[in-house]
Amino acid sequence: MTSATSPVTEKSWFGHPRGLTILFLTEMWEMFSFFGMRALLVYYMTKHLKLDQEYASLVYGVYAAFVYFTPVFGGMLADRWLGKGRSVVIGGSMMALGHFMMSSEALFYPALCMIALGNGLFLPSLASQIEGLYRAGDERSKSAYNIYYVGINLGGFLSPLVCGTLGEAYGWHWGFAAAGIGMLLSLVIYLAGRRYLPTEPALGAATREVRPPMDRTARERFGLLIGIAAIVVIFRGAYEQNGNTIALWADTGIDRTLARGWTIPMTWFQSINSLAVFALTPLLVARWARLARKGVVTPLLGRMSFGAAIVAVSYVALGLVAAWSEAHGTRASWIWLFVWFVVFTIGELYILPTGLALFGRMAPEGFRATSIATWFFAGFFGNLLAGALGTLWSSMGHGAFFVLIGGVSALSAVLLYMLNRRHSGAGQHGQTGSTTVLAR
Repeated sequence: MTSATSPVTEKSWFGHPRGLTILFLTEMWEMFSFFGMRALLVYYMTKHLKLDQEYASLVYGVYAAFVYFTPVFGGMLADRWLGKGRSVVIGGSMMALGHFMMSSEALFYPALCMIALGNGLFLPSLASQIEGLYRAGDERSKSAYNIYYVGINLGGFLSPLVCGTLGEAYGWHWGFAAAGIGMLLSLVIYLAGRRYLPTEPALGAATREVRPPMDRTARERFGLLIGIAAIVVIFRGAYEQNGNTIALWADTGIDRTLARGWTIPMTWFQSINSLAVFALTPLLVARWARLARKGVVTPLLGRMSFGAAIVAVSYVALGLVAAWSEAHGTRASWIWLFVWFVVFTIGELYILPTGLALFGRMAPEGFRATSIATWFFAGFFGNLLAGALGTLWSSMGHGAFFVLIGGVSALSAVLLYMLNRRHSGAGQHGQTGSTTVLAR
C-alpha cells in the first residue's frame, strides 16, 4: 500500500475489490483504441497516404517510441502534482481527441502527437492504482496484475477484428473512428467507477514534503532497473517489428487465402498475439506456481533472458520460411505466421510482463508511478531502434531481415543472462503470481 492511497476492500466483485473491475474495463477499452489504431497505421501510411515504406516504418517507430517516452514525465506529473485520477481523465480525453483527428489527412501528425501525449498521462496513472486496492499482506494482490493483463489483451484481441475490418472494408477513417469510440467508452467507465477506487490526498507542497527521500538504497534500485531497461531497449528493437515489418509481410509475403477463395484480412493477424496470451498465461503462471511450491527458484531476470531467446528463435525460423518462399517465387502459408505469433507470444510472456513486475515491486515508496513510467522509457529508445531497423525492410531480402532481427533479440538474451548472473538476488522479487503485469 502506498501513502497516496487507501485500500478499498470492504466489498468485492469476482473475489477482488470492485475497483479492479473498473481498472480492468478502463484499460481494456483504452487498449482497444490503441491497438485498433496501431493495426491500421502502417497500412494507412503506405496505402492511403502513399508514403514510402522506409519513411512509413520510420514514422511508425518514432510514434511508438514517444508512446513509451511520454509516460516518464506523465508518471512524474501524476505522482507530484496532478494525481492519478486527474491524469487518467486528462490523458484519456487527449487520446480520444487524437483518434478522431486521424480522420483528417491534414491532422495526421498532430493526431499522433495528441495520442502520444495523452498516453503519457493515462498509462502509468491507471496501472499504478492497482496496489492501492489491497491492504498489506492481501494474497489477492498476487493475481491482480494477471487479471489486469487479461483486460489489456482482451482489448488488443478485439481491436484488429473491429477497427481493422472497418478500415480495410469501409475505409481507414472508419477504423480510426471506432478506436476513438473505444477511448470514450474507457473514459465513461472510469468516471462512473471512480467511487470504487482508492481516494487520493490533496497534492501540493505539504504532500511533497512528506514524500520518502530518495536514499542510497532507492538509488541503487533505480540503477539496477535502468540497467535492465537499457537491455530491454535492444529487445524492443526486435519485438516491435510485430506491428511494423511483420504487418507488411502479412500483406505481401504470405498466402492468406482460405477455402472458397475467402482471404483473411491482413489486420486480423494482429489479434493472434492477444489470443495466445489468453491461452498461455494461465499455463505459465500455473507452472511457475508449481515450481515455487517445490522450492525451485525461478529468477525473474532469468525468465526475461529465456523469453528474449525464444523470440530470437521465432524470428530466425520465420526468416528461413521467408527465404525459402523467396527462393521459390511463392508466398508462405498463413499457418506459418500463425505459428510464429504463438511462439513469439511465449517469449513475450517471459520477458515483458516479468520486467514490469520488477519495476512495480522494486519501486521505492512514493515513486511507484514514476518507477512504472521508467519502464516505458525503454520502449522509447526501443521503438526508435525498431523504426531504424524497419527501414532495412525494402533494401534486403525478407528472410535475411528476419534473421537479423533474431540476432538483435539474441543479443538482449545474452546481456540479460549476464546481468542475472551478476545480480541474482534481484531476480528473486515476485516469485509467483504477480509476474504478469502491463505489457504494451
